[in-house]
Amino acid sequence: MVSKSKLKYIKSLQVKKYRKQEQSFVVEGAKSVRELLNSGFEVQWLAGSESFLLENEKRIHNKNIEAVMASERELEQLGSFQTNDAAVAIAKMRPNVRPELRNEFYLVLDGLRDPGNFGTIIRTADWYGVQNIVASDETADFYNPKTISATMGSFIRVNVFYTNLVDFFRSVDMPVFGTFMDGEDVHQVDFGKNGMVVIGNESNGISIEVGKHVSHRITIPKIGGAESLNAGIATGIVLDNIFRSKK
Repeated sequence: MVSKSKLKYIKSLQVKKYRKQEQSFVVEGAKSVRELLNSGFEVQWLAGSESFLLENEKRIHNKNIEAVMASERELEQLGSFQTNDAAVAIAKMRPNVRPELRNEFYLVLDGLRDPGNFGTIIRTADWYGVQNIVASDETADFYNPKTISATMGSFIRVNVFYTNLVDFFRSVDMPVFGTFMDGEDVHQVDFGKNGMVVIGNESNGISIEVGKHVSHRITIPKIGGAESLNAGIATGIVLDNIFRSKK
C-alpha cells in the first residue's frame, strides 16, 4: 500500500521545479522500470504489482531499494499513464556533466520543446549508437515523464548535457552539421568520421546565434506537399545517412 505522503511527493515530481529541487524523477511502466533496475541510476523507491516485484526480486534486493506492493489503481494514481499494471519508481538524477569529446558523432538540440519529440530523438540516438546529446537550456526537460516514457528505456544509455550552446560551440573543434531548408542534400553529404548534428526548434528551426557556428548546412529534400518534418523523424533520417555511409 502506498501512503498519502508518498503519493503527494511523487505527484510533485511531475513538475520540473520540484524535480530540480529534489534532484529526483519518476519512471513508469514495466519496460522502463526494468531498464532502470539494470542501469547505473540510483533507484530510491519502487511500487510494483506482486508479479513485477517477484520477477525483479533479486535486482531490487541487490540494490537495497525500498519497494512496496501496489494495486493497478494505485499505480495509475502515482504516475501519468492512463494504464499501468506493473511499476512506478523514483530515481536520482545524473549530474549535468559535459561529455568528453571523442572521434564520434553527437546530437545537439537547439530549443526543442516537445517532450515526446525529445524522447523519440533519445530512442533514435540509442538505436544508432549515439551516446551523448548536447541540449540548449531551452530544450525540453530530459526528466519530464513524457520524455522518459517516449524513450522506451533508452534514457539509461544516452547522456544529455544542458548548456549554453553558443559558449559550447566556441570550444568545439569538429564539423558542425545543421538542418536547414536550403542546405546540401543530406543523401549527398560526406559526413566524415566525427561531428555535431544540430536539430532546431520544431517551429523556428536553428536559432540565428547557433546557426553562426554551423559549418555544413544540410537539408532533407522535399518530394511531396508537407510543409515540414517531425523533428524526431528528421533526426532519424540524418543519423541513418551518417551511419549507413560507414558500413
